[in-house]
Amino acid sequence: MTIANSGLLDGLIAASIEAGRIILDVYARPIDVAFKADASPVTEADGLAEAALLAALERLAPGVPVIAEESVAAGRVPPTAGRFFLVDPLDGTKEFIRRNGEFTVNVALIERGAPVMGVVHAPVGGRLFAGGPDGAWEMAVTADGVGQRRPIHVRDLPAEGATLLTSRSHATAATEAFRPAVAVAGRRVIGSSLKFCLIAAGEADVYPRFGPTMEWDTAAGDAVLRAAGGMTTLADGTPFPYGKRGRPGLADFANPSFVAASDRRLVAFSHNPV
Repeated sequence: MTIANSGLLDGLIAASIEAGRIILDVYARPIDVAFKADASPVTEADGLAEAALLAALERLAPGVPVIAEESVAAGRVPPTAGRFFLVDPLDGTKEFIRRNGEFTVNVALIERGAPVMGVVHAPVGGRLFAGGPDGAWEMAVTADGVGQRRPIHVRDLPAEGATLLTSRSHATAATEAFRPAVAVAGRRVIGSSLKFCLIAAGEADVYPRFGPTMEWDTAAGDAVLRAAGGMTTLADGTPFPYGKRGRPGLADFANPSFVAASDRRLVAFSHNPV
């Protein structure tokens, strides 16, 4: 298998769509909520979607390690080397529970610390974003089938200023204080990894995140954004890595603060959040 294998990306798309169908089946009935050891919510949809994705990845890429959110929570963490998958079967569980539609299926392939393929599927909105070595695109997913692929790319910074995205459920004071080196024309609040994809599709420009996230939260959207010409960096502007393990005092795969953007000028900002 190579990272340029278009068949693999097609397989990730199909697996994400199937996981989305499973999630919508649960979404259509009363939702039972449990809580994990870290007090984060989990539902039946998280587990069912992850099981389907793990089975699909074993068929598509046998032997490639998969780091998946619910498996990690259950203590199943395979060793990782240069290549592995990151899976969040239901990114935005809080949005799922609130029934606002802002949740996604996230699947990404990591090579040498960078996300090189990714799929983000928003089942309620019927939007699917994919990115890989050949670029990024969006496609519509409905009950009737899958639409044509539409290439996407980050936009040039608008003359009136950038559109800044913030998390619906995880806003912080540092995020509110974020001031990039260019003008901000407006702010938009949205849940899940859709924020990366809206930048990739030219619908927004920058997403600063100064609260905790995990690699499976960000990898798929980051892959789409990078394939669309954007970037994700650490808060100091240096490259944002994946496969972070064995750090004293830090959970494996935990992310530091970052900025996702369409333009490097948006990564420079006027304060230093902790």
